[in-house]
This record gives sequence, structure tokens and C-alpha cells, in this order.
Amino acid sequence: MVTSAKQHTNEESYISWHQRSELDKLADLPRELDDELTRLDQDFWVSSQKLKDIVERFRGELDEGLSKDGQNIPMNVSWVPSLPTGREKGTILTLDLGGTNLRLCKVVLHGDEAHGEEKSTLDQEQYKLPEELKTGDAESLWAFIAEKVETFVKDKGLDKEYSTANPMPFGFTFSYPATQERVDHAVLQTWTKGFDIKGVEGQDVAKQLRDKIEEKSLPVELVCVINDTVGAMIASAYNDPKTVIGAIFGTGCNAAYMASLSDVTKLDPSDERIAAMQDTNTSTEHQKMAINCEYGAFDNSHRVLPRTKYDRQIDADSPRPGEQAFEKLSAGLYLGEIFRLILVDLADRGLVFKDQDTKNLHESYALDTGFLSQIEEDESPGFSQTRDLFHAKLGLQPMDVEIELSRRLAELIAVRGARLCACGPAAICTKEGITAGHVAADGSVANKHPKFKRRWTKALGEVLDWKKEWGEDGDGARGPIKITSAEDGSGVGCAIIAAMEIARRNKTRGRGQ
Repeated sequence: MVTSAKQHTNEESYISWHQRSELDKLADLPRELDDELTRLDQDFWVSSQKLKDIVERFRGELDEGLSKDGQNIPMNVSWVPSLPTGREKGTILTLDLGGTNLRLCKVVLHGDEAHGEEKSTLDQEQYKLPEELKTGDAESLWAFIAEKVETFVKDKGLDKEYSTANPMPFGFTFSYPATQERVDHAVLQTWTKGFDIKGVEGQDVAKQLRDKIEEKSLPVELVCVINDTVGAMIASAYNDPKTVIGAIFGTGCNAAYMASLSDVTKLDPSDERIAAMQDTNTSTEHQKMAINCEYGAFDNSHRVLPRTKYDRQIDADSPRPGEQAFEKLSAGLYLGEIFRLILVDLADRGLVFKDQDTKNLHESYALDTGFLSQIEEDESPGFSQTRDLFHAKLGLQPMDVEIELSRRLAELIAVRGARLCACGPAAICTKEGITAGHVAADGSVANKHPKFKRRWTKALGEVLDWKKEWGEDGDGARGPIKITSAEDGSGVGCAIIAAMEIARRNKTRGRGQ
């Protein structure tokens, strides 16, 4: 086997896949494929120094978003002024509009009365979002959602417990970039995750949903609109006070944290909304505000991120070219597509799957991140599970060298994704002086990819200059900043924020009497 990568000796700029790979070898690659893999490794590897360069630029864009509107990273104000105490109680209806499903939950918060049991319980239902809704119009979207709310309310007997005169508190998790003038208001900035629904961008989604609910006279009152990332942070802090950041590593990528209110310079300190939410027991310099970063659009100007020709192709073919630059390199929606585009490129040049029908391989987004995870996880004899995957998904019968190539590709792409995903939290930690705590992570990539957390932790340690051994543990358990599995942000987290808002309103009314 010829290994041109061995010519590279500078570890910081490049390490060959032969040296770095964690996978056992199935077969030697012919020279032409070995050269291709070496080229791809050079394109996809992100060195420690490059990570630090990305984090430095990341910090700059975080600051820009805090200082004025309309920036790459919008740093959206959530109007959530604190982390929970852990004592919040109540029964709340929550709605989560995700990328694939609509989820409705009846959440009961038990607070400090849990007595060793779960601090929250929920009764939930999921409803599949019809594909045509994702590129349809506002009327169809909100009519569908209101219909499902009505179904849930009736099926769970909530219409017997609540009325329009005594409505059930209702929280809405809207996981898309939105500007909020208050906690029960959200103007959509731009659709992401492949959505492109007409008549919603630039509009208050809370009002659009509220109007449909009122049309049906449903016994619910919309109390808050939240982003799932803020929800993940709040839900996790409800059970784990060491939580410092909430993060999403799934279909999209994002993070939320508690910023010092004095750093959010785009807000006028004399704004009556700020005065209304401030705690009179806390000094001004210690006032906080939960910020939903929405950093999937980091580096839209392409100043620092290492894009390959496959990344550029994904961007060009996307519904919104030039937007969500960071997300398109690191989020779960795109990792399988990057893998597919590489195989298409090699197949079209006659390097793989010769004399086989590659029609299915040429279908956009035919493969998801789960495909890559299963390849990396496969320990079956002769990698029979991977062979079955290729046959089931693509109708292909890969040879040993094609299996070997695919396993290396899956690894290269997933490693880059995990290392890039560490950059956002690293930028927040360096900006805020966070040296210890828990990053509560949710999303399919964080929770389902077998090696994501270890790779993420190692990259974070490289950026923050940890002792080498801290990043070597399987789950990063010895690192001062640990990645943990987030609690249910879109359900429980949303309910907690609704309960916090109700308590704040009651307190405000009490002061006004």
C-alpha cells in the first residue's frame, strides 16, 4: 500500500488517517483510492491551531451579535432572566415544532416535592409533519398545528379540566432563529432545517398560532415561546445546578447560555421590559439574560471555516445558499449528504462501485447521519451489517476495499463534525471565563453517534489547553467542562420557563397592588 500521507510530518497542520484512525483495517486500498483518501483527510482534518483560529473568530461574532441586530450570529434575547431554582411547579401544555415531528406534552412539574422521584412527568404524543407543509404556506402550517392541539386536548381530557375562562398554561418551543420583544412573542428571522414556508418569515409566530387557537376556542393560553436550546439549558439546570450551557448537536447546531445583561449592549438599559424582569435582590452588574445564540450562521462570510468542494456543493444546492455556513459543515442534517457526495464523486470517476447501478446513490439526501454512525459502530464479522446497509439503502454490493473506504470516510466526516461542534461552546467558555461546569447537549448527533462526545471533549481540551489526560477519558469525565445529556428542553424545559414566567407575572401583580 502506498501512503503518500507519510510525507507529512507537521502534526499540528496534518496527521494522516493511517496514524489517527481508530478503526481496524479490513483491506489495503489500491494506490488510487489511498491517494484519494489522503486528499480527503487533508481537506477534512481540523488541526488544534485551526480550531483556535475558528474560536477566536467565533468570539468576535458572538460580541457583534450582542452589540447590534442583523449580525451573522443574532444572539437572540430570550427574556428568560435566570436559571430555575429547581422548585418550580405546575401543569403545563407544551408544543414542540421540530424538523420532522410535532410533539405535544402535558408536563407536570413537581419541584422540590419530588421526594427522590422524577422532578417532572409528562404525557406526550408525536405527530408526523407532512412533507408538503415544510414548503407550503402559513395558513396550512398553523391550521395543522391547531388541529393537533385540539386533538391532544380532547384525547387527554384537558377540555374537562380547563376552559377559555380558566385556560391551561401553554408553552411553544419554536426551534428556529427568532427575534423576541418579550417571552410570549417571536418573529421568525429565517427558516432553517430545510423549511421554507411562505408567509411566516418576518411575522410573529406566537400571534399566528394564537389566532388559530382562538378560532377553535381552545382552553389554552400561550405563556411563552422558547428555543429548544434555551429549553435544554433550563431543563438541565432544573436537575443539575452545574449546567452552564445548553447545546444542540442534531439536525441543526446551536447553544444558549446566561449572559451578563451589561454585555447585551444592543438593549437599552432603561427599557421598561428589562426593569420589569429584573430581580431587586440582584445587583445590576450581576443581572443575567438567557441568550439563544443561533450560531448555525457563523462565518457566513467564509473567513475562517475550512470548506471543501462538497460543502460548497451542499450550500449551492440548499434552499438558502449563502446561509447557515457553520451548520452545513457540522450539523446532522448534512453529514450523511457530505458522505454521499464524496461517493458520487468517486463513482462518477470510476473509482468505486464499477459496473453497478448507482441510481439510488445519486438521490440527494438518500443517506443520513445514522448511516455513518452505523458504519462506525459495526463490529459484525466481515462488516456484514455495513454491507446490508449499502444494499438496503442504495442497492449496492460493496467490495472489501469499498467497505474499507466507506468506514474511513465516515470517520473523517464525523471527526470533523465533532471537532467543529466544540468551537461554539469553547467560544462561550473563553468569552465568559467559564472554567468548569456542564454543557447539557441534546440532539441526535450528540446522543446517538457512538464516538461524538469523546471527540468533542478532546477538541474542547485542545482549544482550552487542558492537561492532555483530561481529554483522553471515554466520555471526558475528567475534564473540568463536561458534556452531559440534556434533559428534555422542548417539553420539560418549555414548561419550566412557562412556570417561571407565571411566577414572575404573579410577583409583578403583587408589587403593583
